[in-house]
Amino acid sequence: MKILLSINIDGACRGNPGPSGIGISIIKRDKLILRYGEFIGIQTNIQSEYFALKRALEIAIGIDNDIMIFSDCLSVVKQRKIKKRVRKKGLRMLTRQISNLEKNFNHISYMFICRRKNINVDRIANQAIDDYFNTNDIPLDSRQQ
Repeated sequence: MKILLSINIDGACRGNPGPSGIGISIIKRDKLILRYGEFIGIQTNIQSEYFALKRALEIAIGIDNDIMIFSDCLSVVKQRKIKKRVRKKGLRMLTRQISNLEKNFNHISYMFICRRKNINVDRIANQAIDDYFNTNDIPLDSRQQ
């Protein structure tokens, strides 16, 4: 059996919409290959989850052709499993980009996991938000929490 690349993703949002970050971890053969966090601006909860998936796919293209995506966002997992069309106008372009990225892989599986099993990437996503505010010296009282 071929060992799949395991990718955990999460989006964090402080407010809805609010300052958002994404967290990604990539593991192969029980070894951490990459941990990635990024501040993505003001987004909604669902947008941040889709941004995390998009970035994970972009990163994974050069690593392996067979991947397993783990997410604690049930709507993203369901949508990607059945290729259901997204109704929200703001997400349509993002999901089209994701569909195009998926074509770069031989096999992709999506798996829903509970939030507590995804805590590491949640921390990465939240750290990306914190780092953005700390690096840019934005006062605490202007942050949406």
